[in-house]
This record gives sequence, structure tokens and C-alpha cells, in this order.
Amino acid sequence: MPNVVAVDPRLVVLSPAPIPPDWIIDGDPRAASAEIARSADGACATCVWATTPGVFRWHFKGDEIVTIVEGEVYVCDENGAHERRLGPGDTAVFPAGSTQIWRVTRPLRKVAVCRNALPPAAGAALRALGRLTALMRGARADVARAA
Repeated sequence: MPNVVAVDPRLVVLSPAPIPPDWIIDGDPRAASAEIARSADGACATCVWATTPGVFRWHFKGDEIVTIVEGEVYVCDENGAHERRLGPGDTAVFPAGSTQIWRVTRPLRKVAVCRNALPPAAGAALRALGRLTALMRGARADVARAA
């Protein structure tokens, strides 16, 4: 059985993880993070991340699912539209390739599950494999019912 990683994200010790200076719009946000788990294939990592207040752009290289542990942030698209407040217990999904503006009003801590985006051809191959596997399961079930 695989090992289970269980942590209290409020207690994870973080290391400095500066926000790129050209992403900062206002203030002096100071970020820190720690990786707490990584998938066997390396495509998915779970991290705890924190920052002090400020406003900055965030460019998502991969898909990211976040759950806010502490603090408050308002996120919106690059044009400042569709602002959403996220606070403790809230979960949001940011797709690969998107850019959001983060306006952190209170020190923020989140758990993030980050998945590297697959090249389109690899994604199509995985979807095809999934459909084939489902068809095979259905065929085996039909054979078992007929027996």
C-alpha cells in the first residue's frame, strides 16, 4: 500500500519562494512554500504556499487546484473582470495557461495541487486509452453475465 502523507497545512514550515518582481503590481508581497507530496510520475505536486498582502499577477503553467487555509484573496482575470473572494475553506481551480490577478488583503496560506499540463497529443492518447479501457470492462462484464 502506498504511503499516505497527512499534514496540518497551518504548521508546515515554509521556505522563501519569491514572486517574480515583474509580476508584482502593488505592495511588497513575500511568498514562501513547501512541497509536501509528489506523484510517482512527477506530473503532480501538492504544496503549501503563503504570502503577505499585496497585488500581483500569477501565470499558471499547469492546472492548479487551491484550498485556502488562512487569510483572504480576491482573484480576477487580467482585465480586472469577474473578481472572486476566496477565504478559509474555499477551493478554486485555475487552468493551465491562465493568468489571474491576486489581491491579497490578509496574510494568505493555501494548499495547492499542481498538475503539469500534458501536450495535446499525449492528452488525446490518454483519453483514447480511457475509452478503450471502459469498452474492455464493458465487454468483460457482458461475457461474465452471459456465462
